[in-house]
Amino acid sequence: MRELLDDEQYAVCCEHGTEAPFTGKYWDTKTSGVYHCVCCDAPLFSSETKFDSGSGWPSYWQPLSEEAVASREDRSHGMLRIEVCCASCDAHLGHVFSDGPEPTGLRYCINSAALKLVPE
Repeated sequence: MRELLDDEQYAVCCEHGTEAPFTGKYWDTKTSGVYHCVCCDAPLFSSETKFDSGSGWPSYWQPLSEEAVASREDRSHGMLRIEVCCASCDAHLGHVFSDGPEPTGLRYCINSAALKLVPE
């Protein structure tokens, strides 16, 4: 995997890192399309569910399908969060929070470095 990813992509996806807010290439992108996993190219999120959360990371109120992402407890950094990973290859994507908009009330806060946008 190391040879396929740049340093930031590897740090985020394989070492559970986080890019700085407002620095990723997709945090304010309005292009229509589907966001895929940068590691395995699995489709993860639709631009139709993307919203501006003000957090500085791309945010979505639901994944493309229930099978697209997996989640698990993350107790790192002295807090409890729910980590979101690609269900196909287990790459770290970001975290999901319960402060998102309707209809789900969820905010999938995802690192741009973990994504590849395939425009419509």
